[in-house]
Amino acid sequence: MPLYKNITIDERTKVLIWKIEESLAFLSESIKLTPHCQKRLDSMKSEIHQRGFMSIRHLLALEGYEDCDLYYDEFGKPHLKDGKYISITHSFTFTGIIISDRPVGIDIEKQREKILRIAHKFTPIQEYHTLANDEAKIRKLTIVWGIKESVYKVLSIPGLRFLEHIYVEDFDFDTGSTTARVSHLAQSTFEAAFLEFEGFTCAYILPSI
Repeated sequence: MPLYKNITIDERTKVLIWKIEESLAFLSESIKLTPHCQKRLDSMKSEIHQRGFMSIRHLLALEGYEDCDLYYDEFGKPHLKDGKYISITHSFTFTGIIISDRPVGIDIEKQREKILRIAHKFTPIQEYHTLANDEAKIRKLTIVWGIKESVYKVLSIPGLRFLEHIYVEDFDFDTGSTTARVSHLAQSTFEAAFLEFEGFTCAYILPSI
């Protein structure tokens, strides 16, 4: 069972990351899906997406949840029936969840050169001119994107824009944390953390208290 990372942020919040190495058949053996989720699984054309979908159910099982404990609202946002907050992410061969009694968000992204071409759409690119090389820029931009995506998952506010409304405080790679601020309709501040592994970046956030 390739539980890749199990991170206890505090007594109320936990992050779990799975590295997808098993076949779809293996991942499906011990998991019972609701009719709705079975339909979603069957509609997926990519097997890696199907395997990701099922690996998330294994992560839920590690925390004592079944598929029937998870539901999605009209906007596609996941919720747990016991009232705890959950956020879910999938990127290629990794999936992750964060569970807490506070609103939370998580995102995993593969570090790719493509982000250099789209960076101007989600962050002031001039702020990155001091970085030594493209590799450093890709790493930092992927972290910023992951944090902003995580914030968006929490708020789900119509009209919320990454470039104009979400600002990520500057950070050093070795700190593993920073702050994100939102200025749209209401002011919000989030604690943000990140980690890098095997060419991937995971970012997660929770509201500052």
